[in-house]
Amino acid sequence: MYAVIFRAKSGVVDSEYLRVAAKLRDLAFESFGCLDFVSVTEGNHEIAISYWPDEASIIKWKAHSEHVVAQELGREKWYESYIVQIAEVKREYKFNAEPEVQS
Repeated sequence: MYAVIFRAKSGVVDSEYLRVAAKLRDLAFESFGCLDFVSVTEGNHEIAISYWPDEASIIKWKAHSEHVVAQELGREKWYESYIVQIAEVKREYKFNAEPEVQS
């Protein structure tokens, strides 16, 4: 499993940004095998982490035409700066204080 870590300093966050982000998130899950996605914003700083089964899925996602257009718009108006890091997840540990419900 791989993680894509996207850290950004936001510029303009408008309704188009919110619409495009929601659409691309759905597309990543439905068509490209995204396993999970978490995003947090504090002030004008954003961090988003998405999880993928393999590097090939990440490469296909990055090159998808709608994602390419969104990347261009991001550089033109939505972000002052960003960094993308891709990491392989070697281990995963979990804890859940709530008991699982048996069905």
